[in-house]
Amino acid sequence: MNLSVLDSYWPVILGGLRTTVVICTLSILLGLALGLGLELVRRNLRWLRVPCRIYVEFFRGSPILLQLFLLYYAGPSFGLVLDPDTAGVVGLALYGAAYFAEIFRGGFDAIPTGQLEAAESLGIPPFRSLWRIQLPQMMAMVLPALVNQAIILVKDSAVLSIITVPDLTKQTAKIINETFTISEPLLVLALLYWLLVETLSKGGARLEAMVTKHLKPFRGKSS
Repeated sequence: MNLSVLDSYWPVILGGLRTTVVICTLSILLGLALGLGLELVRRNLRWLRVPCRIYVEFFRGSPILLQLFLLYYAGPSFGLVLDPDTAGVVGLALYGAAYFAEIFRGGFDAIPTGQLEAAESLGIPPFRSLWRIQLPQMMAMVLPALVNQAIILVKDSAVLSIITVPDLTKQTAKIINETFTISEPLLVLALLYWLLVETLSKGGARLEAMVTKHLKPFRGKSS
């Protein structure tokens, strides 16, 4: 194995890495916001529950590759024309939002109903109850699952090369075609994806520790 064949391609690799980081960051943030919005709408607007359920079931039940094809290649037939990077962000966000919505649903359902009844009996407005009682508890419970889903999205982003997004995978394929080497570019690709996932995992663990630090005294007593 000779990594020197990649000496002149590091700018290309780093450019692909930058594109992957930007697209994944934007898609995760948008997916979280959309997923939370979907769950709040589903819980509070009964007449929109069926459309929200259809959305979640479609994006969870069909391959992300098919969704990207529909968005990027079939989109112009419906007047929707997106550049590859925008299509990548939108596609990943829509796909991730369906999973994030289900994670949020589980978190909300885990909150004891007695707390909500107590808040209502005390005259706490619904929005204040959501913001001060439900959301903090829900986020503390579902944070590990959210981080895990974000990691899955990062790995799934490799398929964006199919719609010509110049991400890590696309740039690696370009290097393979130009140098006729396979092992070295793929090894670097695997290491960079591992680095991204490891960074996200460590960041999620630190965030979880910050969010749940107020629970440590109670955990110590229970043990």
